[in-house]
Amino acid sequence: MFRCYATTESLHVGGTTRGNQSSSVVSGSDKSQREHLGDLETQLEELFSEIKSMIRMGNKDDDVDLLEANYEAVREEMIAGGKTVEEVVILDVIALGYMAIGDFKMIESVLREDEPLLDSILTHMGSMHSALGRFENSMLLYKRVLEITERNHGVNSTSLVMPLLGMGKALGSAGRATKAIDMYHRAISILESNMRAKSKELVAPLNALGNLLIEEGKVEDAGTAFLRIVGIYTKLYGKDDERVGMSMCSLANAKCAKGDAEAAIDLYRNALQMLEHSESKDLDDTILEKTRIDLAELLHVVGIEKKGLQLLEECLSITKIYKGEEYPSFVTHLTNLATSYFRSKNYVEVERLLRPGLRILKNTVGPDDSSITFTMLQLAVTLYNLKQDEEAEQLALEVLRIREKAFGDASLPVREALECLI
Repeated sequence: MFRCYATTESLHVGGTTRGNQSSSVVSGSDKSQREHLGDLETQLEELFSEIKSMIRMGNKDDDVDLLEANYEAVREEMIAGGKTVEEVVILDVIALGYMAIGDFKMIESVLREDEPLLDSILTHMGSMHSALGRFENSMLLYKRVLEITERNHGVNSTSLVMPLLGMGKALGSAGRATKAIDMYHRAISILESNMRAKSKELVAPLNALGNLLIEEGKVEDAGTAFLRIVGIYTKLYGKDDERVGMSMCSLANAKCAKGDAEAAIDLYRNALQMLEHSESKDLDDTILEKTRIDLAELLHVVGIEKKGLQLLEECLSITKIYKGEEYPSFVTHLTNLATSYFRSKNYVEVERLLRPGLRILKNTVGPDDSSITFTMLQLAVTLYNLKQDEEAEQLALEVLRIREKAFGDASLPVREALECLI
């Protein structure tokens, strides 16, 4: 009996052979992923142990039959679309088997199957290292992916786009913006030469490029990238599509960074109108919420405070209706609205908003959590302006106590609390 045959659904004991014909047993598994991977590891160990046992006994023909059966099974999985780490480890074990029996010609065939999977595995690993802040490790992995992909598909293949975007993100996060920008430009150039100029595949690298350019203060170039995204979505989906609205928000951000507040306000207003009329967006959608807040903040900056106040009140009202007063963002909207009233020196309204916000925060995170101190300090300053000095002082003292415990005596948050107390 040949006990072990490879498939990505599962590697099972129980295959049989008649003469020189081997069969592979394929069945689904209802186990969790962790259990499944544990089973896979155990069965791969069994497979390799059986190969070594056959070699010791001189059963080379049976050994070859076993390897061929598993090789064909995993190839069928790959043809069907399986390109995960499971296929990689199975192919590696099969290659080790052929090496053990000295069939080097078959090793080359197995490795040719293995290598196309390597780039996707390395890309995934690069992404995880980047997410963990290990940018140097991430860049090394992406560099290897690019080398493999260029060798297998050429320097102008669209397969290079994903690792180029990953490399660009890692470089940008590591402070190497110039190199990152080059990566994004190369990805855009590859897509332009392989696809239409208005292809939606261009959106991802253009968006990444635009965001990085804003961080680097190159707002004119950032605006060009976001404007192009607006054009792509408009061409593909029509001028009233929600995707056009979301890309207009990015363009508005670039206009803000440039100092063109009037153009940014117009873009935000148009975007908000599109998003509010979108069938896929609820009134309490997070993107809609962020757009309202960004527009309100900009209106306050340019002195149109009444309109900004209306938007913030709308955010508060929607959150209260759809999510309730205990929802975390409800406190955020209370604080934003209080800040708006504070700018106009309407301290009575500020106090009215901050007190319930502070109560909700204490009930949610606890009375000694450092996150509540921002609202407490804002309320202390408000009470000071309302001549309620004693309560203001007590709040500032409480903020100082919590922050000393959370951040240490010599921290900047403690300094802020001391200044308020003084």
